[in-house]
Amino acid sequence: MEPQKALGAKFEAWQAMGLDATRCPVRGLLDQMGDRWSILLLCALATRPRRFGALQRAVPDISKRMLTQTLRRLEQDGFVLRDVQPTVPPSVTYSLTPLGASFAAPLLALIEWAEVNFPAVRDARYAKRAA
Repeated sequence: MEPQKALGAKFEAWQAMGLDATRCPVRGLLDQMGDRWSILLLCALATRPRRFGALQRAVPDISKRMLTQTLRRLEQDGFVLRDVQPTVPPSVTYSLTPLGASFAAPLLALIEWAEVNFPAVRDARYAKRAA
């Protein structure tokens, strides 16, 4: 089945479930991954485990509070592992779990699509504002 028709069939299946976010495998995931920071942090962790400060330097416009909240959600959802070493002060390293690593291929496809198509999206936004 061609991708567009398969996508429509998926949506119809979700509608049959009442678009219930608790039973829909996509809505809950998109709520998390569609935020401003999750994708960037997963990309930063794709190359190697990092400590909190290194993540903050990798994504410099994220606040400490938002970085903490996003890492906690990613950890809760099973995408990120938080490893605390019993040193003084404690050393904390974040890395991708196998689930997080398995998201790399679909995320890369989305990122590559965005890189190719962003100029058209930007032009459409500009044309809409100018009209």
